[in-house]
Amino acid sequence: MASNKVKPLIVIVGPTASGKTSVAIEIAKKFDGEVICADSRTVYKGMDIGTAKPSISEQEGIRHHLLDIVRPDQQFTVAEFKTLADKAISDIRMRGKLPILVGGSGLYINSVIYDYDFAGSDGPRDSQNPRHLSADTPKQTPELVPDTVLFGIEVDKDALKTRIKQRVESMVANGLVEETKLLGSTYGWDIAPMQASAYTSFREYIDGSVELVEAIEHCARLDGRLAKKQRTWFKRNKSIQWVDNPSKIVDLTTTLLNN
Repeated sequence: MASNKVKPLIVIVGPTASGKTSVAIEIAKKFDGEVICADSRTVYKGMDIGTAKPSISEQEGIRHHLLDIVRPDQQFTVAEFKTLADKAISDIRMRGKLPILVGGSGLYINSVIYDYDFAGSDGPRDSQNPRHLSADTPKQTPELVPDTVLFGIEVDKDALKTRIKQRVESMVANGLVEETKLLGSTYGWDIAPMQASAYTSFREYIDGSVELVEAIEHCARLDGRLAKKQRTWFKRNKSIQWVDNPSKIVDLTTTLLNN
């Protein structure tokens, strides 16, 4: 729930290609907001087309935080994301604007909305604590941080499949193959960020082992699997208000802020 003391944190989640970014920008334009991107790939510089990062024109003059903050060959953790996201949210609120956290990386989202406490980066890791949480972090899901409102976009599976395929084709038209070649030659193919579906799929095309249409189909299949995982992750969260039309989030936000 939102109080009258501070601007609420609006959180928009959903599977890849569901239209999260577009509705976040619409809300930001209407309510003088700024967007914090919660995506484990768009943090990397130069990984633009293959991660569906919103371009400058697509951002429509709305300030976006946590895009292009590290190189693909630099380590970046969810703990670092949370620190930067918390600072961005605080800064946005201090300037009287509306913070909007949007993305499909579930752990990134949860780290902020449940205020995860992470152990130091040089602490020991083990298979029982893959998120590297502090030892005193509650095992059960904690309460949402105050003044947080969660919305989720639910898209018909067949419609989402079509949208994913169309987005991959658009990526290719906008230079995905060239971006993949440049990233591969600059950083190599083995670093973790290069395992994103777009880059692994089109590496095979660049190598000549598959035709372009096969690379497109392969990328779309991988993104479809990602969407399924994202839906499964977010459906566990009973605090999310699900909508089947992104415009409903604008209406609900309008009601919330006006009240």
